[in-house]
Amino acid sequence: MQGGRSQRAAGAVLRQCPLSVRSLRHVARIDQTPFPADILDLSHDGRGVARREAGHASAGKTVFIAGALPGEQVMVKQTARSRHFDEGEAVEVLQPSPHRVQPCCAHFGVCGGCALQHLETGQQILAKQRVLLDNFERIGHVAPATVLPPLTGDAWGYRRKGRFSVRRVEKKDKTLVGFRERDPRFVADLSECHTVVPAIGAAIPALSALVDGLEARREIPQIEFVVGDATEAFDGVALVFRHLQPLSDADLAALQAFGERHRFAIFLQPGGVDSVRALWPEAPALSFRLEPWNITFGFRPLDFIQVNASLNEKMIERTLELLDVQPGERVLDLFCGLGNFTLPLARVATGVVGVEGEAGLVARARENAERNGLANVQFHAADLTKDQRGTPWMRQGFDKLLLDPPRSGAIEVLKQLPLERFGRIVYVSCHPASLARDAGHLVNDQGWKLVSAGVMDMFPQTAHVESIALFER
Repeated sequence: MQGGRSQRAAGAVLRQCPLSVRSLRHVARIDQTPFPADILDLSHDGRGVARREAGHASAGKTVFIAGALPGEQVMVKQTARSRHFDEGEAVEVLQPSPHRVQPCCAHFGVCGGCALQHLETGQQILAKQRVLLDNFERIGHVAPATVLPPLTGDAWGYRRKGRFSVRRVEKKDKTLVGFRERDPRFVADLSECHTVVPAIGAAIPALSALVDGLEARREIPQIEFVVGDATEAFDGVALVFRHLQPLSDADLAALQAFGERHRFAIFLQPGGVDSVRALWPEAPALSFRLEPWNITFGFRPLDFIQVNASLNEKMIERTLELLDVQPGERVLDLFCGLGNFTLPLARVATGVVGVEGEAGLVARARENAERNGLANVQFHAADLTKDQRGTPWMRQGFDKLLLDPPRSGAIEVLKQLPLERFGRIVYVSCHPASLARDAGHLVNDQGWKLVSAGVMDMFPQTAHVESIALFER
């Protein structure tokens, strides 16, 4: 594949595109007359890619079109304009793709939570695989020797963690609770959501009514949700209400009554992360199980956990398979969080060291290791974007390396590690561009081989690409 081609056949690799540049000053000068467009590609955020038609003043200019799929002919209404590209939305599909399906959600097209509900699930996965391979070639100038089979799971009702925005809208005389619209200035007016776990999706109207009845309804900007395992005290769902002003006794009573009625744990957040406290029940214990490894994780409501529980187990299984830890080997797990990989690795390795930048996660990772009787694991708090070459864990001997960095990638720590000491590296990524950059460093600068790579569909119906790669000397 050539990443620099200006046009591609329908269904080809997803193209990188800039973020939306909607602005009122551009919209005011835009011709709103619909025009036909042939869709050549998908952008990395799930929009169709076309070129302005011959004869137009901007002939050949790239247009990113919401709601359009490769191979389709659509009528487009332009919504934004910039020097290098335009934006629009499909107002009519003249020739549909054979892979177009009816979206499950009535809010698709307005809500910004999903980008690909109109595309068959299998085609979504293929599209994500193409964007991964395109990033490897275009950014890293590398290619995996083997493309791994994609990891997939439930397409709906999978999301166990997220954040709803909250906004009182006087024109509608209601308080909206939901994800941001495609235009992020607005909150989507949701009556349901099919990607979050059913207990949360079905409760959105009740949440809206709850907040609308509070005295502090204009002082609650967001509600975080997370789902763990059910207990005797509550059903595993926890809600964290961020509030900008102290809540009245009446509001506290209303929130507690809501929690009791739905068996949702209710937390309050008046300030930063450390300000979170439980309202009901008195001390709700949040946890989840990794049954294949007989491990229970305790966590706090704002801690990072993987969004998709079933995909998380499959991802851990694949990671352990690729690392192929042998008796007597030690593993270094960087960006380890709560120990999502570290503790399962401790079941098979002689020793595991996990390193994480957030001190609170490190403390709870240690608690979880003790809870599960794992004495062959150590955790350290360290900022892996800074120089760590003098730290004791950096000087220890390891056989295998696991990386699970944030979107920014792992380039800083890769440049510090004594990579010659490792026999194998497994890299779990939530951003294909940073993975491709880091793969280029490992292969082209350090002499490693990109043995295999593949996608993991952690976020079905969205354009988000989660992936995994194996490197060997």
